[in-house]
Amino acid sequence: MEGKEILQRISSDPDICHGKPCIKGTRIPVYLVVSLVAEGESIENIIRNYPSLTTDDIKAAVHYAAKLCEYEAYAI
Repeated sequence: MEGKEILQRISSDPDICHGKPCIKGTRIPVYLVVSLVAEGESIENIIRNYPSLTTDDIKAAVHYAAKLCEYEAYAI
């Protein structure tokens, strides 16, 4: 997934979820989607629990997080 495709699915608005990146058109933050994937939730389960999401939305969230990790260095 290219950067342009990711940006078509991820948005950040100071009036929605305090400006945290969300899946565009929803109030579902990227960190929530990535956390669910990290916990082993299947894409099918995530979509069942959040029906406004698509497979491409979930992939975009994971790609977005990967890009952040590529450019940001935080001590854990």
